[in-house]
Amino acid sequence: MIFTGILLGLSAGLSPGPLLALVIAETLRHDIKAGIRVALAPLITDFPIIVITAFVLNHLSHFHMILGCITLTGACVVLFLGYDNLRVKPVEVNTTLVRQRSLLKGIFVNAMSPHPYLFWFSVGGPILLKSLEKNWITGILFLCGFYFFLVGSKVAFALLVNRSRSFLQGKSYLVIMKILGLLLIGFSFFLFQEGLVLLLHS
Repeated sequence: MIFTGILLGLSAGLSPGPLLALVIAETLRHDIKAGIRVALAPLITDFPIIVITAFVLNHLSHFHMILGCITLTGACVVLFLGYDNLRVKPVEVNTTLVRQRSLLKGIFVNAMSPHPYLFWFSVGGPILLKSLEKNWITGILFLCGFYFFLVGSKVAFALLVNRSRSFLQGKSYLVIMKILGLLLIGFSFFLFQEGLVLLLHS
């Protein structure tokens, strides 16, 4: 489960999106500390999402057909993320709309984005509940792996941007994203299998 958390965390952390764009912009506009504060936003915004998702999915644990549909939806989400990673382009840097209060802006951007809600309900939530069924340590390892690499990859991005913008337009970033894309596509087939098993047992 910790490998699953690492893979999903890396993909979420490195994929272009509003929060990553804000990390880059705040770093360039202010300093490395501002970029890191933005990167920490998911640690604050995601907690209530995880609690609500776990509560809802736990009450659906005996409805295999519903959980199967949710898992298949999650497989489609992961497959799309993998495909999107294969098509990724160099990150465009824009600092014109950046303001101060980096952490608050990061919280607002992440809370208003549909990505955390979609991820936790269709992908992260089912995986977390399944890992907790084994033992709570497995669930904690999944969360730690996911958030360490989600936040850590954004912090690493801020450090790289603080030193040089060339990484964002270079081949290394594109190669990393394509490798993650292939891994995500492979993982999506595992989720498809899990979803079908749940449907067959409904």
